[in-house]
Amino acid sequence: PRLPGAHNWQNVALAYAAARIFVKDTRIIASAIASFPGLAHRMEMVGQIGRTRFINDSKATNADATARALACYPDIFWIAGGKPKDGGIDSLAEYFPRIRKAYLIGEAADTFARTLDGRVTVIRSGTLDKAVEAAAADAAASPAPAPVVLLSPASASYDQFKDFEQRGDVFRALVAKLPRDVRQGQKVVS
Repeated sequence: PRLPGAHNWQNVALAYAAARIFVKDTRIIASAIASFPGLAHRMEMVGQIGRTRFINDSKATNADATARALACYPDIFWIAGGKPKDGGIDSLAEYFPRIRKAYLIGEAADTFARTLDGRVTVIRSGTLDKAVEAAAADAAASPAPAPVVLLSPASASYDQFKDFEQRGDVFRALVAKLPRDVRQGQKVVS
């Protein structure tokens, strides 16, 4: 669960193959893999409220990296944007049907909105705090059995943050501050 996606499974298989020649009892390797917590800002689950999971993939600073994250979940409330890179997000079109709504932040918001126009519902949130709040409420209100609020920006962070680590840390902190009960666009503190 901490390493979703075919790309992570390939990495695990390679790590297993490399370690196997040094370890007699392969159960030790399997145990290490099972206990590996994953890496910060790389498909990192930072919280769950009800059935909604919050995934920090702030390291995904280009469309290729974001594609790996979008491939992992069927019901995504996607937070994207920042300082745009060459190529934009056109290459992500095959994943657009997985995105229930996109919350766009930073300098890339207008460019990304044009790419998503007519294919994905877009909210121009502007800032990460507004995006997290809106995405959390919409995910909680959705009929999806396992909605995911995914920060996978497909952009650099330099327009609003020092680096991708700071952006991911802010996302983690914002998720931690969310009320434990978010319903139908209304925050309800129990």
